[in-house]
Amino acid sequence: MAAVTDLPFAALLETARLAPGRQFWSSYDPEADVLYISFRPGAPATDGELTDDDLVVRYDGKEVVGITVLHASKRP
Repeated sequence: MAAVTDLPFAALLETARLAPGRQFWSSYDPEADVLYISFRPGAPATDGELTDDDLVVRYDGKEVVGITVLHASKRP
């Protein structure tokens, strides 16, 4: 299985959407052009990683609890 950060942006969303029983919440800030995706709203992140394609992947231990998409409107 590929690491979360090895997947393209669209695949991240598709993977989250198709996971059985998995819900996610999102919000978009048009002024900052940032999309926030949370798999556990309000969950604290213990770590985060900025990927080469301007995604911030937030972790609680080894579990991904959210993704922040920078420059969201410029993505395919």
